[in-house]
Amino acid sequence: MGKFKCVETGIEGLKVIEPTVFGDSRGYFMETYARRDFEAVGIPFEFIQDNQSSSHKGVLRGMHMQVDNPQGKLVRVISGAVFDVAVDLRTESSTYGKWFGVELTAENKKQFFVPERFAHGFLVLSEHAEFVYKCTRYYAPGDEIGFMYNDPAVGIEWPDIDCEIELSDKDRRHAPFADVAAVLREKY
Repeated sequence: MGKFKCVETGIEGLKVIEPTVFGDSRGYFMETYARRDFEAVGIPFEFIQDNQSSSHKGVLRGMHMQVDNPQGKLVRVISGAVFDVAVDLRTESSTYGKWFGVELTAENKKQFFVPERFAHGFLVLSEHAEFVYKCTRYYAPGDEIGFMYNDPAVGIEWPDIDCEIELSDKDRRHAPFADVAAVLREKY
């Protein structure tokens, strides 16, 4: 993959990307995206929107996806640390309902490619984190669906942190995974 190492996750299409970092006494330089290199390992998507969020320790954003306009995402952390999770919601997939999580930090510089039709979320582990991501489609507010981050039907193993989890009002109102699964079975 040229300047990038691609680590498979055991879930088709879901990949951890490790960039080559060139460092010296002045600091470092790295490429974070090169279309030709990503295409070479099966990530041929055009990214059309970049987003950035800032959160403090204990904030959990997720688990959600867009139904009619599913977004692929290339995510990374530029300050701090998060535990990033994706859940396969492709009803035809042999890994449907399976999850994978990876720690993304400013120090390890790993990126996580989350394909379309995956639920996505992250938990901030550091005192503060800046999270950036590229999307394959535009955000469509009325198209989002989500399930509770701690639904036992999925069984995501979130890291223990020494503070309470903080959710948005929207994320607190998420349905059980079974309800989301029923919607997706009808759709796909």
